[in-house]
Amino acid sequence: MVKHSQKSIGDHPLRPESQMMTYGYEPALSVGALKCPIYQTSTFVFESAEAGKAFFEVAYGLRERGPTEEKGLIYSRLNNPDLEVLEDRLSLWDNADGAAVFESGMAAISTTLLAFSRPGDVIIHSEPLYGGTEYLITHFLRQMGIDRVGFPAGTPTASFEASVRKKVANRRVAAIFIETPANPTNALVDIASTAEMARMFTTNEERPPVIVDNTFLGPLWQHPLKAGADLVVYSATKFIGGHSDVIAGAVLGSCQWILPVRTLRTFLGTMAGPWTGWLLLRSLETLKMRMTAQMKNARYVADYLVDHPKVSAVHYLGHMTENNPMFSVYRNQCSAPGSVISFDVHGGEPEAFRFLNALQLVSLAVSLGGTESLAEHPATMTHADISAEDQLRLGIRPSMIRLSVGVEHYSDIIADLTQAFEKV
Repeated sequence: MVKHSQKSIGDHPLRPESQMMTYGYEPALSVGALKCPIYQTSTFVFESAEAGKAFFEVAYGLRERGPTEEKGLIYSRLNNPDLEVLEDRLSLWDNADGAAVFESGMAAISTTLLAFSRPGDVIIHSEPLYGGTEYLITHFLRQMGIDRVGFPAGTPTASFEASVRKKVANRRVAAIFIETPANPTNALVDIASTAEMARMFTTNEERPPVIVDNTFLGPLWQHPLKAGADLVVYSATKFIGGHSDVIAGAVLGSCQWILPVRTLRTFLGTMAGPWTGWLLLRSLETLKMRMTAQMKNARYVADYLVDHPKVSAVHYLGHMTENNPMFSVYRNQCSAPGSVISFDVHGGEPEAFRFLNALQLVSLAVSLGGTESLAEHPATMTHADISAEDQLRLGIRPSMIRLSVGVEHYSDIIADLTQAFEKV
């Protein structure tokens, strides 16, 4: 498709939220439709055999695309208008060269790690990770001969750098994968320092990519590529989709790093379909409004929780103080604290369960970043596969509850929390 390339009005640059309705789409190519239609087709008709040959040459990397040559539509496993427009618009938020959209966040993560990993390699990663990612790295990839070396989130890089280097020894580092803020503890990882650490493992002019799962803060409140990361990963199910009605994932980065991911996506078949792409295009138009409302609500909720007598700890970036060793990282790396809060109730699992079972407005469900507020119990739900010993080491206690704050009125959310605490 011909790209709608307007990024400015005269000398005035347009912000991403202003381009979410038009960028990457030309109505004239779709009989004047204001919104991008759903291109529910598996294959596309070529104008000529020569055009089909040219399209495949570019698609399979047999030659470089010409400076004015459009990428031709071939087959929806390779490309589709809905995905192309979506990837163009997603790239604006992170100022990335390109993007690849997947049918789930785990499809995005697994395809990305497989694109750079070989038997005998090591993946360095922060801890804790989302339960699905942790299982992929700890169990599946290790069966393929790919080892892992973890380091704790929430601590300065200098405190574990030497230990990581010793554990890696002389093995090839396939990638450094970090999740910041960490799920579910909200602990930060210093992206810039991690990028510096990656240079320690450069061999034969080959450097491992730094891959950041930016799901918790989304495209608005943290920009990993700007901080030194090579690739940024999203569970687009969360804030990008944001309505708890679509599963999707995305990877963004420079041409150098996104190309092997896109290539492997083609042959694994992990790309999203046109209907998923269309749903995400719809959601992008309200992304900033939703995330801003959620972030503002979360400030009120976090302030309420920190003063509640039945809460023993609140894990929320907005409450970080200057005596925290990661405070400067938060100030330099994040533009807002987001809308995910974890907190511990006095007691343990029974008290946490009583609270969760008493909620009325807030739904008891996993996931986050939707318009509705959600609460869950990480130790027995999203991170249940991690051993009890490792859970405690990572700060995931039986008393912990993860709360994703939605767009309801904050006073109603607090009223629901108040009545639930009465049952504890």
